Amino acid sequence: MQQPTYSLPSAKLLLILLISCLALRFISLSLYPLMDTTEARYGEMARIMFETGNWITPMFDYNVPFWGKPPIFTWLSSLGFSLFGVNEFAARVPHLIVGLAVIWLVYKLAKDHFQSSVMGIFSASILASTVSFIVLSGAVMTDTALTFSIALSMISFWQAWSNKGKIWGYLFFIGLALGMLSKGPLAIVLIGISLTIWLTPNGRWKRLWNILPWGYGTLLFLVITVPWYAIAEYKTPGFLDYFIVGEHIKRFIVSGWQGDLYGSAHERTRGTIWVYALASMLPWSPLIIWQWIRSIRDDKDVEESSDGFGTFLLFWMLSPMILFSFSGNILASYVMPALPAMALLLAHLHKQRPLQNWLYKVGFITPFLLIALISVLHFDLIPNRSENKILAVWKQQPEATQSDLFYLHKRPFSGQYYSSGKAKQRSTDLSSWLPAQNKPFFIVQSNNDHIVYSNWLCEERNTTGKEDLMYCENKP
Repeated sequence: MQQPTYSLPSAKLLLILLISCLALRFISLSLYPLMDTTEARYGEMARIMFETGNWITPMFDYNVPFWGKPPIFTWLSSLGFSLFGVNEFAARVPHLIVGLAVIWLVYKLAKDHFQSSVMGIFSASILASTVSFIVLSGAVMTDTALTFSIALSMISFWQAWSNKGKIWGYLFFIGLALGMLSKGPLAIVLIGISLTIWLTPNGRWKRLWNILPWGYGTLLFLVITVPWYAIAEYKTPGFLDYFIVGEHIKRFIVSGWQGDLYGSAHERTRGTIWVYALASMLPWSPLIIWQWIRSIRDDKDVEESSDGFGTFLLFWMLSPMILFSFSGNILASYVMPALPAMALLLAHLHKQRPLQNWLYKVGFITPFLLIALISVLHFDLIPNRSENKILAVWKQQPEATQSDLFYLHKRPFSGQYYSSGKAKQRSTDLSSWLPAQNKPFFIVQSNNDHIVYSNWLCEERNTTGKEDLMYCENKP
């Protein structure tokens, strides 16, 4: 049965969707604070890197090396601080720029493959209006750089496979190297899963040795990658054992892994990554599922083309879910590397089985969701997990520069960031620290704490829904 022909929304409408999502995300970067735990933690690492000038090893705290991730995420935000000062916009905007680069790569591949700039804009607008992609692209996280690295390698591979020029073969290896500096061997594993499954049938693997510059490409990969890993191990011995064995083997196969030096493992039921995928691909996941149902109903598959483009995109999209199905320690952001493939696959499926163009206008849900989300965060319509407000009051106190600053119980990462590293953690066991205290101090404590600091006069300087800011000085 012949499929009906439906045109896409106009290029103008697609551009409006694309630009509105990007503009709103750009505007939002400075409108809400870095929040605990992920953004504030990574933002503080970048701030310490910027302050100390140590561009080799990210630091969890002063003189405490962070072995959990390679440095690109800290390099990005530290560069932002160098250009714009230490603030939320500076911390986030480099990551959004990397997200823009991913969108451009998707546009480029779709334009070249479909020989249509409208299809390029269509694919780019799908990716930009995927809620999780546009939100995470403007966040201080590792996933945007990883997604760029994988997209660069996968798109370069296809362009090299399609004889678009030798440069794409070298860009494939550059993508691998950037992946190693973004999140380590995970990038190579995800790319390897995608390509191995795709290359195995039909003897495709026989062309593999001819389309990539293996010699010079491998050398380029090593030149970019090895120096940082060698210097990082030299500066802080033990890094390679923790990062390679702990983070890339035990984290994924040991549910509830307790070896994490920097926090608790994110234990989830195995297979949860598929639920995260459906949520992360909104508002487009229903259309992907519907196109899949149509394929099954018509006894077809996503291929329907001799070049294998459909299955190439499918395996690229599925690779994070295939890998993390076996992991008990996952986050929803682990789906992000699949999103560029999802956008391209939806465009490919439209070419195979067109849908009515009004269905694609569902993407305009995303700008409205962004406005709602930004408003909720900016106007504190829900409690946010950040110490920015109480520490803004602390900075205004005349005694702030001459006094210590403590957090009773646990010091949040945002407390560390918004105090520029001055806040220290103190225990409720006052005898362990109070007798040695000889300077006035501010202390942030829970509203439920009713602690008497013997021989100190304390007064409340500020209070929030959950915390009090106290100032204490020696009794005369």
